[in-house]
Amino acid sequence: MSARRTPWWRFAVAVVLGLAAGAALVKITERSDFTVMGAPWIVPILLAVVGVVVFAMAWQVRQYVSGKRKYLNPAVSVYALVLSKALGLVAAALFGWYVGQILAALGHADAPFYAQAMVECGVSAVVCLADMVVGIVGERFCQLPPGEGPENPKIKAAERRRNLAAASSAESAASKASAAGTAASATSEVASR
Repeated sequence: MSARRTPWWRFAVAVVLGLAAGAALVKITERSDFTVMGAPWIVPILLAVVGVVVFAMAWQVRQYVSGKRKYLNPAVSVYALVLSKALGLVAAALFGWYVGQILAALGHADAPFYAQAMVECGVSAVVCLADMVVGIVGERFCQLPPGEGPENPKIKAAERRRNLAAASSAESAASKASAAGTAASATSEVASR
């Protein structure tokens, strides 16, 4: 299985979309009786637990890759990679979501409801930032070194040298054949005179 690392711009897009959605939520809360602003205290706790679990799984893969662990269930390595990718992107979006709420509510910081919501969002944003880092690092931990297959840089370099040697030997053989052909035609020309 060949998986590519998540490009940095996807995290940036997730943060920006989260910022916009979080700010929009505060504006909706200002104009209605429906309030979903803030985050219950269980949210940062659960996010932290998920981050620890994903990091532990990715660390197992890291130990296996470095040779410090003899066996690792292949399913665990796949799950660790997929969860690391998902955690990084979701945490980036949630980080933007909570920071967007904080920024949009700054004008109402003196009101107790908004002040409490900003504290909740601040704690959740810090946990989400940590989870985003865990996702990025976990994805790097799950990156396996190239095997002995065709993707291996050593194999590619050896193959290139072989191809160059074959091409140069074929070229030299062709030039020798051409030189021999020219010499033979010159000899037959001299012989015919």
